[in-house]
Amino acid sequence: MTLSTARQEKYHDPNPVVGLLIRRFFDRIGRAMNQIGPASVLDAGCGEGEALRRGVLAPGTWVVSLDLRWESLVEASTRPFPGAPVCGSVLALPFGDGSFDAALCLEVLEHLDHPEEAVRELARVARRAVVFSVPQEPYFRIGNVLRGKHLGAFGNHPEHVQHWNFRTFRRFLTPLVREVELMEAFPWIVARCRPR
Repeated sequence: MTLSTARQEKYHDPNPVVGLLIRRFFDRIGRAMNQIGPASVLDAGCGEGEALRRGVLAPGTWVVSLDLRWESLVEASTRPFPGAPVCGSVLALPFGDGSFDAALCLEVLEHLDHPEEAVRELARVARRAVVFSVPQEPYFRIGNVLRGKHLGAFGNHPEHVQHWNFRTFRRFLTPLVREVELMEAFPWIVARCRPR
């Protein structure tokens, strides 16, 4: 199994419950993005482009896909959206202030030692909104245990260094953005925020 395949594993899990939760997650993201109606989007930490393949954006949306790994961007660049791939970090975005109508940052913040820096950067480059998702704890870890994943760490993914629930994620975001609307997408939390 390649590293790229390992990262994509959950999106192709044959378990019908996992499939239902993944579809529901992307449905919530799609609804959040549809309410914003952006013409341009930064997909920050895009990975292999799963969000775009799942139809979270309207056709014709101009999308810049950003990730740290070139191999992920090669796979993500097969998506049917105008735009460009950029290899870079969410901690130091190579874009001017207000460069995009919206920024999308899914399943990234929990991997960062200093996630507040990423939130500030994404709010800086987004004119209208930033949409985040993070695992909802402790449910995400419980789900991993039930699937037999990461048992030695009690279900905690080895790359997750941040852990939030609804209360703590709102408390984390509130000083960094102007408005925070949290949505349940069990076992994830989705936040639609307005930049300052």
